[in-house]
Amino acid sequence: MDALSSIVNVSAMSLHVSLLAIAFNPTAWNIVAQNEYRNKTITRIFGGNACYGCCYNTCYLLTIMIFSFGMLCDHLYQRALSDQPQVPMLSAPYDILIPVLLFAIGQLFVVTSTWALGKTGTFLGDYFGILMDHHVQGFPFNELRNPMYVGSMMCFIVMALWYLYEWPAGLLVSLYIYIVYLIALQFEGPFTDMIYSKRASTKKVL
Repeated sequence: MDALSSIVNVSAMSLHVSLLAIAFNPTAWNIVAQNEYRNKTITRIFGGNACYGCCYNTCYLLTIMIFSFGMLCDHLYQRALSDQPQVPMLSAPYDILIPVLLFAIGQLFVVTSTWALGKTGTFLGDYFGILMDHHVQGFPFNELRNPMYVGSMMCFIVMALWYLYEWPAGLLVSLYIYIVYLIALQFEGPFTDMIYSKRASTKKVL
């Protein structure tokens, strides 16, 4: 227990808040988006209907919410790290090289994923009826099933390492983030596949 307390301050409220925020984001957006696909709840709340233009408007609204809460989650994570013990883990020059390499690869995955999917595809546009012509199969999706989640997790690791004295707690939280993403993907992946399979079946009937 003493060894653990030397690297992780488990009693810090900021850590608990950060962990809750990390779990909340993918869970909430999957619930909201899947409900929108089935019931058009957000569209109806704002007085719209299921028309194509309204789908774009409600998707953009969710995009703003996801992006805003993502920024808040990053802030809470950084604040949680500031309340954790700092321990030197990497010696020079690896204390610079490893974070820079991880950041470059992580951002490559995030940026290329966003470029390939577009704004609506990135922010669950499929659930609003805004479907792409087909599943994206080029880079980085030909390398990873979910490159955006992987890239995001790598950037969280970078935040834990990019200082003279690193935060071991940040690496543990990054592992927690990876587990949260894996759980979210158990719901998001099959649901997205179902949407496109349903579209393909409809085309065959027509």
